[in-house]
Amino acid sequence: MPPAVSWLVSTGPIDYEMAVAAMERRVAAIAEKRARELVWLLEHPPLYTAGTSARAGDLVDPDRFPVHHSGRGGQYTYHGPGQRVVYAMLDLERRGRDVRRFVDELEGWVIDTLASLGVSGETRPGRVGVWVRTGVGSGEEKKIAAVGIRLRRWVSFHGLSLNVSPDLSHFDGIVPCGLAHFGVTSLAALGRTSDMAVVDDALRRVFEARFGARTETVTMDEAGAL
Repeated sequence: MPPAVSWLVSTGPIDYEMAVAAMERRVAAIAEKRARELVWLLEHPPLYTAGTSARAGDLVDPDRFPVHHSGRGGQYTYHGPGQRVVYAMLDLERRGRDVRRFVDELEGWVIDTLASLGVSGETRPGRVGVWVRTGVGSGEEKKIAAVGIRLRRWVSFHGLSLNVSPDLSHFDGIVPCGLAHFGVTSLAALGRTSDMAVVDDALRRVFEARFGARTETVTMDEAGAL
């Protein structure tokens, strides 16, 4: 039986640069077989991140929140309170070395989690992330989750963000993911749960089912401070 995937949930906002440095240390340890895979659930203080494809013109209000340049794929995105950020440090060496399939699995993880919470999520060709239709019979689509990863020695880091109950006006300072004609939404805006613990439980159950992995709860100290 493969080793369990460590599962860490942080309470309180986590500094972005600290989180990235911690991920990089953990990714190196996983690649060297010194540590187990880790899924880290957290929230950040309000900030914008720029992925490797970010366009300068998509940063509409550069003075609103701190802007961090990230090595993950994608364009500009927002992180902040009420948004569940999921950093997935998984070994693709033993998961098939198929990056496209892995991104599909991350999107499927979100879609199945949303379904368990009563929300129908969908993907769209050419648009990474997960989308929902708003309003009965409406053709309007809004983004509820973003996906952006980076690989180092076939170990993934960064991951996804799911809008649970963030202040959606905070997205106004950027063109989210470079898609100017689409809005963003959240579970709370859709009238669904805004209880982060409920969302976390759903994410964990679906992760174990989709990835065929047993998870084991750890603390920051048990995770080796990453």
